[in-house]
Amino acid sequence: QVQLVESGGGLVQPGGSLRLSCAASGFTLDYYAIGWFRQAPGKEREGVSCIVSSNGNTVYADSVKGRFTVSIDKMKNTVYLQMNSLEPGDTAVYYCARHWDCSWSQTMYRYWGQGTQVTVSS
Repeated sequence: QVQLVESGGGLVQPGGSLRLSCAASGFTLDYYAIGWFRQAPGKEREGVSCIVSSNGNTVYADSVKGRFTVSIDKMKNTVYLQMNSLEPGDTAVYYCARHWDCSWSQTMYRYWGQGTQVTVSS
């Protein structure tokens, strides 16, 4: 049974950091890509970052480049999203999802986690 479980969200002040985790079970990450998406209140869900497990290739949305870093721990079958210099505009529910390759097209991702809330506020 394929499962993705996000964790690590919370409340943080502007300029702070959080590390999100996406723990995968029921499959090995070796042959897949994991995308991170987020949905802010009243807005459509948008792509944030993605990593391809087989070659380590990464992609980032322009809005997070230089602040967010995606990584993978194959031993733990877990993908991480390190978020630094957080801004109020980063407030959203963050989701991870599985696909064969990185894509910003959300319909390509069949399996999704339940999401974790990130709130950036003073």
